[in-house]
Amino acid sequence: MRVAQSCKGVRTVSILIPVYNERETIEQVMMQVAAAPLPPGVEREIIVVDDGSRDGTSQVLARYQRQKPFRIVFSQTNSGKGTALRQAIACARGDILIIQDADLEYNPEDFAQLLGPLLTGEAKAVYGTRFAQGRPAGMGRAQWLANRILCWAANLLYGGCISDEATAYKAFDAQFLQSLSLTCRRFEFCPEVTAKILKQGIPIREVPVRYRSRTAAQGKKIRWHDGLQALWVLMKYRLVN
Repeated sequence: MRVAQSCKGVRTVSILIPVYNERETIEQVMMQVAAAPLPPGVEREIIVVDDGSRDGTSQVLARYQRQKPFRIVFSQTNSGKGTALRQAIACARGDILIIQDADLEYNPEDFAQLLGPLLTGEAKAVYGTRFAQGRPAGMGRAQWLANRILCWAANLLYGGCISDEATAYKAFDAQFLQSLSLTCRRFEFCPEVTAKILKQGIPIREVPVRYRSRTAAQGKKIRWHDGLQALWVLMKYRLVN
């Protein structure tokens, strides 16, 4: 996949938003992402992949099909977050990629933090850690414990030194991410990309980000069995050549 190259110092960041049944939040997220401040010399494209939504999300997105900087991709079937992300990665034109969830748990005003080490060439992968000041307000004990276990497993298996493996805020050098040959379908994106980066001996840079947890009743889709799947994926890629 050819990635857009810098022209007269201008860099392009592709912000990738996988979405499934988020009618209540998607428009606000898109507006926040479009308005978020970026460092000087950085342009944006916003790629939204609708993963077969059935709640009216698709109708909201259809209004933005011809509006820049948005690019809207529709899927007829619900294939999972990982599949939607792989679609977005494949069609991104930017030389830097940022993952953005379609809810309101993360604040796009933290984009500049994520982009900094990538723009200077200090890192190929940057994670926004939610735990720079301990457990975030609103995050339940069970969710916090699951995050601690996954992080401990990633560091133990791959010799890493990260504090938030499962953060949704991840940013990458585009060519580097595209070289990882991801196969994730659902919520395995985080453990797969973490495993494949650390297994190459490439450090992951972390920066603090803001976080406001939501509940299952508010639309949070990840469940306890997804945590077990993530743990299995971390173990699997430790054993696979």
